[in-house]
Amino acid sequence: MNKTIFERLLQGETIPFSDPDYMEIRKACAENKPLLLKANQSADAKEVILLLNQMANGKIAESATVYTPFHTNYGGNISIGENVFVNHDCSFLDLGGITIDDGVMIGPKVVISSEGHPIAPAQRNSLSAGKVHIKRNAWIGANVTILPNVIIGENSVVAAGAVVSRDVPDNVIAGGVPAKIIRQL
Repeated sequence: MNKTIFERLLQGETIPFSDPDYMEIRKACAENKPLLLKANQSADAKEVILLLNQMANGKIAESATVYTPFHTNYGGNISIGENVFVNHDCSFLDLGGITIDDGVMIGPKVVISSEGHPIAPAQRNSLSAGKVHIKRNAWIGANVTILPNVIIGENSVVAAGAVVSRDVPDNVIAGGVPAKIIRQL
């Protein structure tokens, strides 16, 4: 059985824009856009979670809070645990998969990208993906950018404005561009 383009991305395959299945990504993103627009127009926190859950195939805990506006291109590969708080104006590019464990706090204007493009000019018209995993009780400060293939460790803090391109271990504070360990907790 052939894998879907979404399965191929979740497995880390780089997909050229010329791939015959590439339009499936655009189609799925367009299908989810009305749900995202409705969520961003709602003042009811429970309705926001309900609508986002429709995009995420039920992988967002009811106890999570997501302040709007919230941005995502697809939404189907987002998993959010219990008692997670996501502040306003965050952007999750999730084709590679984003997992947020229980008790995580995410500040405003955070970008989590599980997607990118190859650096080589000849291959740049392709989509590459890599999972992002934010472990239990982590705190992501305002305006942080987390890039593909990154794990944020349990209880760790990522300082405001950091760009995280490598894993952050458990129980540390990391910050800067690129993010580096500042101290142990």
